Amino acid sequence: MRSTGKNGEFAGPKAPKDPVKKRPGFYIMRGKDIMGSPQPDGRGIQFLYQSDGRLLSSARIVGNITDESMIELMKTAEGFKKLVHSIGVSVETDDESETVDFVFQMYGKTDPYQSGTTIRQSIPTDGMETLVELDGQQWSEDDAEPGQIRFEFDTGGCMGKADVKLYLRDGFEAPEETRETTVNFDSPLYGEMVKKSLMSLGNPARLQKALRKAREGRDVTAAFIGGSVTQGAGAVPINTMCYARQIFEGLCGYLEKGTDENIHFRKAGVGGTPSELGMIRYERDVLRTDEYSGAGEEEPDIVIVEFAVNDEGDETKGECYDSLVRKILMQDNRPAVILLFAVFADDGNLQERLSPVGRAYSLPMVSVKDAVVEQFYDKSGGRLITKNQFFYDSYHPSNLGHRIMADCVLHCIREADRHPECRDDVCIAKIEPPKGKAFEQVRLLDRKIYERISDRAQGNGQSIAGTGFSVRIDCGDFSGTDEDLQAVEMDMDLELTKEFPYNWMYTGGRASDGEVRPFVMDIVCTSLLLVFKDSAGIHTGCARVLADGEEVLYADPHINGWTHCNAAICFKERERRMHHVEIHMAEGQADKEFTILGFGYVE
Repeated sequence: MRSTGKNGEFAGPKAPKDPVKKRPGFYIMRGKDIMGSPQPDGRGIQFLYQSDGRLLSSARIVGNITDESMIELMKTAEGFKKLVHSIGVSVETDDESETVDFVFQMYGKTDPYQSGTTIRQSIPTDGMETLVELDGQQWSEDDAEPGQIRFEFDTGGCMGKADVKLYLRDGFEAPEETRETTVNFDSPLYGEMVKKSLMSLGNPARLQKALRKAREGRDVTAAFIGGSVTQGAGAVPINTMCYARQIFEGLCGYLEKGTDENIHFRKAGVGGTPSELGMIRYERDVLRTDEYSGAGEEEPDIVIVEFAVNDEGDETKGECYDSLVRKILMQDNRPAVILLFAVFADDGNLQERLSPVGRAYSLPMVSVKDAVVEQFYDKSGGRLITKNQFFYDSYHPSNLGHRIMADCVLHCIREADRHPECRDDVCIAKIEPPKGKAFEQVRLLDRKIYERISDRAQGNGQSIAGTGFSVRIDCGDFSGTDEDLQAVEMDMDLELTKEFPYNWMYTGGRASDGEVRPFVMDIVCTSLLLVFKDSAGIHTGCARVLADGEEVLYADPHINGWTHCNAAICFKERERRMHHVEIHMAEGQADKEFTILGFGYVE
């Protein structure tokens, strides 16, 4: 319909208002893939954590911020509000008619997830920018730091791309944006970059054997164990674009096999956890061992181990990693092991600490750090990919980063296949472990396994006849079961699998006499680790672990500050005999909660 004036004549279009001059700003997300992970209520949520230095890293890598005074302001909620005037958000999906909620949450001082400010704004999905102004928001006095960004969809599985830009208050300036080009995967430059990732081919005999077996049509399983990068963090969708899945599909293609034929896939990545936990859960998550009989569903033929960006949390500084690698190599079917070293956005990883393990056992080793870091800083025309393109956040690769990781491992596999045939003559048992092997025989003990042991045992329900192994547990007031657990996407699943669901939980109650009855265990072993639940919750308490009357561990779930699994050594390489273990709530913590997820023990 035409616009008309007072007398009915055509008035023509109204002149637009003068455009509002945009403030200087910088991106913390630019062209990032997002997907609403399915939630129990049917919604889909993409979580983007900003705490623990992630926001600062994004400001440096995506926004090119070098002014340390600005970085300092972003560390706290108060500083963030002094620096940032508004947040520009744009989302683009295939369906431009839908909307998505953008949520910016400050973590609170009292309760990180509950007592801080939460800003919510509905955003169209047509790619147009929406400004979320900070002035006028109802701020909580308990705000501590920028905590997380969420994109909340009405239904799970929705995908799109998002930009998030911080516009600055008067007096602050932003640097120029970095220009990025599309990565040419077929270019010689890309090929040379990938080749740099091969640290060592080692003795490829086991890998060659697995490839022959697959070509002959026999079943071959490729398994992956590691932390959040192996879980697929940063990949969208996480179950199809993660490096592990891309390696599996690339391997099938290289061997001219369909993904539904004789090559099988097993992914066992758990975010935020080191090899100290990986060695305990290996039988359960990779071998899929029946805890009762000890029989595995199917032994993997190729195992890719990736803990180079997680093992700072390994209190042995390498012995747990060495023990895990030896455990895999000592399997009866003699699987091939490839050590993969991912990289953080600060260019760091632990390959210098961990690579002696690969050299000792003559293993293939692949370093993503060696491939990409040098070219990040090449301004002479040799840079193929920027940090913003490679990383999704400060810890995890983007889809493109996962693709590069996969290509690096596939290059190693092709080189092993082209190499003259080798003999599998490395005797692992005779090799002196460079970091130690105290936990090579570590096994998991959780509530379900204990119940199965008790069912199988003779007499008083604690000893397994003919094995010399004995364990007896009185869980005391740690009799509940925790349902609020870390959960991960296993194998090809998008659905989440809870970690350590068969646990013992103290729920904050107390006995009628006011005393908390401890968790008591008598177990025949030489080494013991406790696996407990971390949490930032204000209702979570600490526990004291005593072994043979001596306090050996103070378990504080708040150190890591989020819901995840934590393994800690109680004692190591003691005399093989019955050890008496007690777990007590710490003094003054009787009204708190604590969850024993399980134990790792070495007989």
